[in-house]
Amino acid sequence: MSTAISQTAYNYKVVRQFAIMTVVWGILGMGLGVFIASQLVWPELNFDLPWTTFGRLRPLHTNLVIFAFGGCALFATSYYVVQRTCQTRLISDGLAAFTFWGWQAVIVGAIVSLPLGYTTTKEYAELEWPIAILLAIVWVTYGAVFFGTIVKRKTKHIYVGNWFYGAFIVVTAMLHIVNHASLPVSLFKSYSAYAGATDAMIQWWYGHNAVGFFLTTGFLGMMYYFVPKQAERPIYSYRLSIVHFWALITLYIWAGPHHLHYTALPDWAQSLGMAMSIILLAPSWGGMINGMMTLSGAWHKLRTDPILRFLVVSLAFYGMSTFEGPMMAIKTVNSLSHYTDWTIGHVHAGALGWVAMISIGALYHMIPKLFGRAQMHSVGLINTHFWLATIGTVLYIASMWVNGITQGLMWRAINDDGTLTYSFVEALQASHPGYIVRALGGAFFAAGMLFMAYNVWRTVRASDPAEAEAAAKIAVVGAH
Repeated sequence: MSTAISQTAYNYKVVRQFAIMTVVWGILGMGLGVFIASQLVWPELNFDLPWTTFGRLRPLHTNLVIFAFGGCALFATSYYVVQRTCQTRLISDGLAAFTFWGWQAVIVGAIVSLPLGYTTTKEYAELEWPIAILLAIVWVTYGAVFFGTIVKRKTKHIYVGNWFYGAFIVVTAMLHIVNHASLPVSLFKSYSAYAGATDAMIQWWYGHNAVGFFLTTGFLGMMYYFVPKQAERPIYSYRLSIVHFWALITLYIWAGPHHLHYTALPDWAQSLGMAMSIILLAPSWGGMINGMMTLSGAWHKLRTDPILRFLVVSLAFYGMSTFEGPMMAIKTVNSLSHYTDWTIGHVHAGALGWVAMISIGALYHMIPKLFGRAQMHSVGLINTHFWLATIGTVLYIASMWVNGITQGLMWRAINDDGTLTYSFVEALQASHPGYIVRALGGAFFAAGMLFMAYNVWRTVRASDPAEAEAAAKIAVVGAH
């Protein structure tokens, strides 16, 4: 290797670290999800301990799957994609390493603090102020590494995937910092800077856009790189991808109030959230169709390529959950679905079907390249993982749809004299079979992650460190 090539080699070390931790946190987060789903079937699994109650473990589950699993997948892929599409090394190895260790420290902070009951009580923003400040510092550093790398790019063009990653980084920082504004009263207790309905509005502006930017826009950056690469086809319409980007980031930020229908939030704000959510269907489906149509002339590859299957099925779930979301934002539909398990089903259609599946596909694509291998240890194991993940997701969301509609109808049923037909306990009893199926579906999905871990371990173990290093030192000209 010449000196010039060594200097321009990609920094794959930090990508490898994030990729491996994506799998580790995925298993822990999803395993915990199966455990708390089982608590709703067998309440004895709470063990009568404060630290293991559903109320304490559920926010830990959401933080592990969103920020630990999803976050590490976003760090890994964005660092990989930005280097390869800009044909240059990350601007700072030291800052990149800080984002890795800092992010793991945030996750460990969540694992320690949430079961102990230290929480802001805000959905997806439960981490108390010292951990929230560390998270903000890590995130701003991440932005500096990402955008600094784009500034020193060797290519004239900024690939569309980087636009999506960039928007997700900027908006997530804004959401986190604004929503976490608070008054600390002790080391692990703070009170929100906002009050009443204002606090609720800012929280769901944050909460829905954690979904809209962290769990959608960032993963669309992933889609725009890995689907064309795995299909070995150019993106179907580059023009559509640009329209998709601007429409999505313009509209998504307004959708938050649909979480607050029939509350103290002003009616105009609720209606605005509903209207924007419905309009959001257009760019969402535009992006889904763009990804799907990229396979034009390559559909036969799905028969033999389970990695491509993960990526394409994730797009199908993206399309489905971004149709379902706007429908659930309509006030009359929301009057039936709100506070029921239907919402839980919708979230997991996106989380399991879209976010996890596209992350898994991207990891299976990247890991051999990161460790100097031709392919993963076992294609058969990827196939097994695909079917476990798909069946698990379908069982999960179908059981929650049935539960949700059952609950909504039972709660609104009234007798001739105006009294409620069913007690809450009767609705809970009717939900029990659905909880069994949900736990089973989650177990299928989590089992798939164990197959993935074994496959990744065998792939990494067989890698030649010198080969892996050589893979990172490929001359960047034309390498992307």
